[in-house]
Amino acid sequence: PPVERAFKLLRHIAAGDTAANMSETARTLGISRTTLIRLIATLEAEQMIERSQDGAGYKLGLGLAGLAGQALFASDIVQVGDPVIAELAEMLGLSGHIGVLSGRDVLYVARRTPNVHLVSNVGIGSRLPAHATTLGRIILAFMPREVVADLFQGARLKAATAKTPTTLAALFRQIDADRAGGVAWSESHFEIGISSAAAPVFDRTGQVTGAINVTGPTASFGTGAGRLREIETAVRTAAGQISRRLGHVAPDAAGARAHTSTKRRPR
Repeated sequence: PPVERAFKLLRHIAAGDTAANMSETARTLGISRTTLIRLIATLEAEQMIERSQDGAGYKLGLGLAGLAGQALFASDIVQVGDPVIAELAEMLGLSGHIGVLSGRDVLYVARRTPNVHLVSNVGIGSRLPAHATTLGRIILAFMPREVVADLFQGARLKAATAKTPTTLAALFRQIDADRAGGVAWSESHFEIGISSAAAPVFDRTGQVTGAINVTGPTASFGTGAGRLREIETAVRTAAGQISRRLGHVAPDAAGARAHTSTKRRPR
């Protein structure tokens, strides 16, 4: 129970409640004020939380951020993918990200930005609705349909813009199109004036394990087909590179290997 209470308090603070009003926070969490004071003292001593700049309440601390950063970088997809998206971001002049599915959200686990003036402001650790983002959509597109249906059954799909799917039927139409194209595109789907393109990343079992994307001002995506082809090719190539490093073998590659092996003469 003490550990559960501590995590409940951390999530409460992360959600925006600074615990400035101890009595109200204790009632919300269902614990006594004395217990809350002890939890806060312990978490502050361990640098999991720290005082807000105005001194009224608390915010998540650098100790927690350090643990989260270590956990994220321990992920295979981050270790393998980080240098790939760094190169991708510089090549295209767009911000690059890696995301994984977390419930009905996409969790941003890596971010690289090019040396340009306008870059993405979505940081590592950010959670955005999967149905409204290219990273989330392309992951959902390559998941079993029944799993996606169960995940979003009864969920209220909020609209980020007028282009966001807000029903399960609309979401399926969108991700079916994303899967058919192999790349999820967005032009002001999540934020007006911002475009994005995402491709899936697969693990050694062939399951989609995450995705990468590039994002930036719509003007940076250009108006001609040539620039869009350049972005699509680069994103697909980078995603494929990460997938191969994770042990994934594309079906056509596996077939080609098998075909080649049958042509070898015995020694």
